[in-house]
Amino acid sequence: MTPMKSISPVLKKYTPPALAIALFLMAWSFGAKQIETSLGQVPGPAMVLDQARILWQEHVAERQKAREFYERQKDRRAAMLEVNPSATVAAVSYTGKPTYVDQILTSLKTVFMGFVIASLVALPIGIICGLSKTVMRALNPLIQVFKPVSPLAWLPIVTMVVSAVYVTNSAWLPKSFLISAITVSLCSLWATLINTAMGVASVNPDYINVARVLQLSPLKKTFKVLLPATLPLIFTGLRISLGVGWMVLIASEMLAQNPGLGKFIWDEFQNGSSQSLAKIMVAVFTIGLIGFVLDRIMVELQKRVSFERVHA
Repeated sequence: MTPMKSISPVLKKYTPPALAIALFLMAWSFGAKQIETSLGQVPGPAMVLDQARILWQEHVAERQKAREFYERQKDRRAAMLEVNPSATVAAVSYTGKPTYVDQILTSLKTVFMGFVIASLVALPIGIICGLSKTVMRALNPLIQVFKPVSPLAWLPIVTMVVSAVYVTNSAWLPKSFLISAITVSLCSLWATLINTAMGVASVNPDYINVARVLQLSPLKKTFKVLLPATLPLIFTGLRISLGVGWMVLIASEMLAQNPGLGKFIWDEFQNGSSQSLAKIMVAVFTIGLIGFVLDRIMVELQKRVSFERVHA
């Protein structure tokens, strides 16, 4: 094989997306210069990249402040114990503002919790619906009614219910975090539920008959027969649910004031400084890139647990 022939597949694979990205950046850079807003010119690629660098530097500086704070606290504690070994010295947590990276991590934790809750609800209900046409007919109207409901409609209801039930509001599980996670769950569980039900209902009847002949318990039949046969559809539902949950999260964080990416965007919008638009654009690209990575993770997981070819 000649070197040109070996390079050709690589060029075919990467040249079109590289050209598309280059054209997008050129169009964005040109278009940004033509639009003036109340906060100034729409930020172009260079300005957005510069703000991303500044946000990272702010994160590094804040982490350095935290380290210095704990070092000073450690020195003070050692000095007090040297004077009085029996003294009780209470540890104080650093209370600096959350950085952009901290807000990304908060959003990831929130969507993960919401996704787990949604999956734990949707999978068993989907299996039951797939096994019983009667149950599916009974629940289908409710599924079709609640499936298209916006997170903006769920959020006030979730907020009132959580505020009435969850009165402690502990530091390790803030109320705003719980509200956002439950809202994500309510909006993202439907794809997993429907796909699981369709997958179970379409399982080859011979598999069910074999399980019946072997007198497998319902639990063994579920884990040994139904789930392996329906994994492709289940994972398709999980991928869709995770994508929906990530989109829903931003809106819920804006309104619930959970300190994640949604709140970061809302705060920058309210701030109205000349750098706000560029920072919001940084958040937009961050949201898109994280959504892409989450989808790729689900694809890789599906490849490892499924016997069928996975189309990304």
